[in-house]
Amino acid sequence: MKLSQFKFRLPDELIAQEPQENRDECRLMVVDRRTGEIEHKQFKDILGYYDEGDVMVFNDTQVFPALLYGNKEKTGARIEVFLLRELNADNKLWDVLVEPARKIRIGNKLYFGEDGAMVAEVIDNTTSRGRTLRFLYDGPHDQFKQELFALGNTPLPEYIRREPRPEDAEAYQTLYARREGAVVSPGAGLHRSRELLKRHEIKGVEQAFITVHSGLGSFRDIDVEDLTKHRMDSEEMEASQALIDTVNKAKDNNKQVLAVGTSVLRGIATAVSMGGHMKLYKGWTNKFIFPPYDFTITTSLLTDFHLPYSTMLMMVAAFGGYEHIMHAYEVAIKEGYRFGCYGDAMLIR
Repeated sequence: MKLSQFKFRLPDELIAQEPQENRDECRLMVVDRRTGEIEHKQFKDILGYYDEGDVMVFNDTQVFPALLYGNKEKTGARIEVFLLRELNADNKLWDVLVEPARKIRIGNKLYFGEDGAMVAEVIDNTTSRGRTLRFLYDGPHDQFKQELFALGNTPLPEYIRREPRPEDAEAYQTLYARREGAVVSPGAGLHRSRELLKRHEIKGVEQAFITVHSGLGSFRDIDVEDLTKHRMDSEEMEASQALIDTVNKAKDNNKQVLAVGTSVLRGIATAVSMGGHMKLYKGWTNKFIFPPYDFTITTSLLTDFHLPYSTMLMMVAAFGGYEHIMHAYEVAIKEGYRFGCYGDAMLIR
């Protein structure tokens, strides 16, 4: 397929800038991927689509406060530093993005915090904006991480055009996040309230967890028209024994397997065996999914409404069918659905 096939006009006012006051009170569009039929519901209505023995798979990654602001030595210039991942705990090395990148060279020192007590030295250039930082901290690693993260802010997506606020630390985190490592929240999971999770549990719907540490690759611009030539950034993931036992049992019993978010959809697709079951997997995935694609395990997908040209939209179209999904997006815009991680939700079944 071609990049231009995922173009549509999205009014700015439909991109949600604020979270819902209550997580599970957003709107829910339900799309039948066989017929394209559309239903308009409230998110709480999702309870009616799943029964005992069905499985919902969640991404239990935890977003860390990756956005820092520091000052360059001598000039005092304000520098934005986006932490991507820790490269070496002993040496306190981090892979980061910096802005403005033209001002940051190897050997420069950056100072963080009101008193400038947290200091980092640039030791390598990795990309045009990428740098490797070595934090000059003399103390235990746990204490270092605690102090570093205390200086950070919630890494909201660029389409949220405001500075992060303290309340975003909770709003941009799923209730079941437990494994630190993501800089992008699995947005489809942000709609889940404790009450709704409990009601599913009472109904006998099983919960399983995969870990996919979502990075910025999902938001990186695609600069090729031919999608077969695009390469996704790698993301660390793990499919555990508990997960594959639960999912494979549901598959063998002809039960539903719901992927809560595109990161889960991609993680499950990465961990599929030749026999069409899930297998243990711990490592990295750079799987790029776009139409057409044959999903052998996932039977339904819960997702947000995504922006034009995004890899997430392409994954959704691969699952729900290109024509059905692009039509559903036309309807969503006409009906005023809210887009982005703080917006409304779509269930494809």
